[in-house]
Amino acid sequence: MSSDATTTVPALRASGLSKTFPGQRALDDVDFELLPGEVHALVGQNGSGKSTFMKVLAGYHEPDEGSAVEVDGRTLTFGDPADTLAAGLRFVHQDLALVPGLDALDNLALGRGYERHRLGTISWRREADAAREMLADLGYDFDLRAPVGRLTAAERTGLAVARALQGWEGGAKVLVLDEPTAALPAGEVERLFEVVAKLRGRVAVIYISHHFGEVFAIADRVTVLRDGRRVATRRVDELDEDQLIELTVGRAIQRMEAADHPSSATGVLAMRVTGLGGRVLTGLDFDVHKGEVLGFAGVTGSGRDEIAPLLFGAVDRDGEVEVGGKPVAAGRPHRSMAAGMALVPAERAALGTFAEMTLRENITLSSLDAFMTPLGLRKGAERAGTRDLLEKFEVSTTDSEALISQLSGGNQQKVLLGRAMRLAPEVLVLDEPTQGVDVGAKAAIHQMVDDAARDGAAVVVAATESEELIRLCDRVIVLAGGRVHAVVRPAELSAEELTQLTLGRAIHAPA
Repeated sequence: MSSDATTTVPALRASGLSKTFPGQRALDDVDFELLPGEVHALVGQNGSGKSTFMKVLAGYHEPDEGSAVEVDGRTLTFGDPADTLAAGLRFVHQDLALVPGLDALDNLALGRGYERHRLGTISWRREADAAREMLADLGYDFDLRAPVGRLTAAERTGLAVARALQGWEGGAKVLVLDEPTAALPAGEVERLFEVVAKLRGRVAVIYISHHFGEVFAIADRVTVLRDGRRVATRRVDELDEDQLIELTVGRAIQRMEAADHPSSATGVLAMRVTGLGGRVLTGLDFDVHKGEVLGFAGVTGSGRDEIAPLLFGAVDRDGEVEVGGKPVAAGRPHRSMAAGMALVPAERAALGTFAEMTLRENITLSSLDAFMTPLGLRKGAERAGTRDLLEKFEVSTTDSEALISQLSGGNQQKVLLGRAMRLAPEVLVLDEPTQGVDVGAKAAIHQMVDDAARDGAAVVVAATESEELIRLCDRVIVLAGGRVHAVVRPAELSAEELTQLTLGRAIHAPA
């Protein structure tokens, strides 16, 4: 921890912080203290109160009466984003809140405006010089005039941090990083850690993450929220990962290693892929069998992130995909579904759910024929089917008419996976199936994948996390530069070795 952390005045102190929504107490008398110069991790399952805590700090929510927050000894005015900014609080949200069609200079100017000449025209030279200096200070160097949508994930994250901290000499005291590595490939996480290390001594950092490895790598202390309450604040060097998991979920999570993973593969061919190609992928051939879980690993740009949309026909592709011995047309997702495929996409909010529709509508949208009669939709049967699915997969509510947007990320993901499994697909395609979910929801989703394979589905999993692929898969195809770099069996190597392979490093890896 930074030596500045001995200062008596905390960088931020929350006392008795509570927030009640109709029918739910999202925060319950939470105390939290951030010391100057420290990186303080905030962890908890989806629905534990982390997002509400952050939104109270940001001025988005007003907490219950009796709550108090001080920033560097200054009392924060709740419900006032301008006062949050004046107090020295800065935020980098999980979605980064950048505008992809604008360049870096325009994104940096959002909210604060542009440097101008005396006649009122924009001084692009001063804008560019200041931006270049600020980004270089954080370790970044890229084309400032390129649309942000063309930047790498790491460059976009660096830009979001720079935008949050611009003018920090004038008063930024606390930086809140909300799941900052959610969109980063494994190889670029260390670069973000270097940025956080550069910020020590300038600002104190609240680091919100589901990835406990990151907590142990970067944080000084960790506070655990559960069901809206603070259950513990500990020094990171006084904990191990199992203890942190138990504090987070309230019980020990049984871990299953790859060697203990029971394969359900039958040897019966479910899908054959020949010459699959896209923007990056070139000439990929593979088979997947009923009951088998086949994984795809690789960093961003390896072709791994193309696998799911190409297989499902969500984008145009080269090559042939056959399910049950029959070809499936490219660019026709409805034909993929008719052939026996189901997809859970990586971008849950944008591609998987309809935020303003109910759970019933989201769940039955892809299978309405099962509830139709010549006289119309049987809504009673539809509601009953929805409730059965919610109970089976232990979603936090059984109210079929609740909006799906009201659920936590982990519960939304269970709904999407349950919706796909409800179709009893021949081939289940999962793209980053546990992205942005907590450790408890992750264990439940892993069990759902096991169950799908045990029921005879062929499962294809494209994922960033090596630990997840080791846990779930019978085989893993490692991609690099759009081609197959290795084919491995998780029972025969570690997660660390699999990560080395994704970075293009050769190790002894039996095929």
